[in-house]
Amino acid sequence: MRRLAAALAGALALTLAPVMPAAASPVAPVVHTRAGAVRGSAHDGYRIFDGVPYAAPPVGALRWAAPRPAAAWSGIRDATRPSPACAQPAGEVPGGSTSEDCLYLNVTAPSDASAGHPRPVIVWLHGGGFTTGAGSSYDAHRMATGGDVVVVTVDYRLGALGFLGRAGLPGSGTFGLADQQAALRYVRQNIRAFGGDAGNVTLAGQSAGSYSVCAQLASPAAAGLFQRAIMESGPCAGGPARPFAPYAVAPEVARSAGAKLAAAVGCAKAADELACLRGAPVSRLLAAQDTDAQPEYGAGLLPRDPASALSSGRMARVPVLVGANHDEGTIWAAGIIAAGTAVTPASWPEVAREFVPDPARAGEVVGAYPVTGADGGPVFGSVIGDANYACPTLRTGSLLAARGPVWRYEFTDPFPPRPLPAPPPFPLGATHTTELPYLFDLGGRPREMTERQHQLADTMIGYWTRFARSGDPNGGGAPHWSRSQVQSLAPDRTGPVRPGPGHHCALWATMP
Repeated sequence: MRRLAAALAGALALTLAPVMPAAASPVAPVVHTRAGAVRGSAHDGYRIFDGVPYAAPPVGALRWAAPRPAAAWSGIRDATRPSPACAQPAGEVPGGSTSEDCLYLNVTAPSDASAGHPRPVIVWLHGGGFTTGAGSSYDAHRMATGGDVVVVTVDYRLGALGFLGRAGLPGSGTFGLADQQAALRYVRQNIRAFGGDAGNVTLAGQSAGSYSVCAQLASPAAAGLFQRAIMESGPCAGGPARPFAPYAVAPEVARSAGAKLAAAVGCAKAADELACLRGAPVSRLLAAQDTDAQPEYGAGLLPRDPASALSSGRMARVPVLVGANHDEGTIWAAGIIAAGTAVTPASWPEVAREFVPDPARAGEVVGAYPVTGADGGPVFGSVIGDANYACPTLRTGSLLAARGPVWRYEFTDPFPPRPLPAPPPFPLGATHTTELPYLFDLGGRPREMTERQHQLADTMIGYWTRFARSGDPNGGGAPHWSRSQVQSLAPDRTGPVRPGPGHHCALWATMP
């Protein structure tokens, strides 16, 4: 089931594939970082610096090692093109990537941002199930100019190269998370040169990027590296029994997966297994790795499960903006149905037994989510979405709100720009990732939207960037956002709703 979820996430990610940036003006900005000068590109109202190294290439002996500082350089380094994406199978990145030299970030800033007038900073962690994705897929110029902020998008190690778990390996299962912390330390040391405020950093992400934010909130090593957090469609309160959302795993699970990888690569019986793995071609590792990757908790960077840290209050106490989309699960339901699973009144009880966390309670799920017509796809999508996203997100927000300021939202546009190239078998509604085009030009391409959808995009960018500036999204003439309720985000109505409308969270609260 996790393999199918990852495959569908990869198909969905095709819509994020980057394109060449728009033509720049002839005046190229130069910024002096601690490691050396970089030359970016100037555009109408904003500047972009692509492919800025924040750590040394994790190659050779540095494969599966903590990130090291990037080497200094002389002269002016070109920063007008994104770096290669971190190694990953084909999907969001056309043809995939076999690059390990990928620890780079991209900075988008208003043209007049300067060290003398620093702007709030948003550091964005991409999604993709910890196996795919690239920071360069997220063109952030509308956020930078509309919200007067500096936006940093980050590439971090993925798949087996980012999350290999092995006994005796320092940093086991957390190398991608360590990269994210290295990027945050780079921002703290260098962002002033780009016009950002190093003391006003918001860590944000979607899906696996959001779960990364959860992990960083739970990581003692990340303390002080950011002052606020934004989490989109990646709840902290999930778990292995709910396999469509990202989560962390115990050491024995991570290391069992690592052992399977070593065997598949041909290193299980080597005298020095790790040396053998470090010498294996990236293509062989990609072919052998599972289609999903999960961080490992239990020591070092991530000493406890983020879900447990959330429940016990052992997370950084910073203001949080957190939410999910109303129909998160329909994208997976559509893919599962397209693969041959029919959802009808007759088949629904058996399908429910296969996909709910506790098969013995499938009858309760069927009763709460009845399929009455020939096409039960939307109902199946509601089960996946409620179990894996909507209800864990509400729980995440409630637990965080007991210890600090939390602003909760639900994206509810029923007709957002279509997330898949081909028409789906049934309307997907506000499914997974569909809020992203309202904040970014994915792959550098703006999506076709109605006038009201453009207004919603402006409202959301205003909310997100005001939160980054002060910890409160209100202002700018936007509808008031109350901390005591969930803010519904839709073109025809943006405003408060009762927590959990349309979801059966009382049922899922009693499931494993």
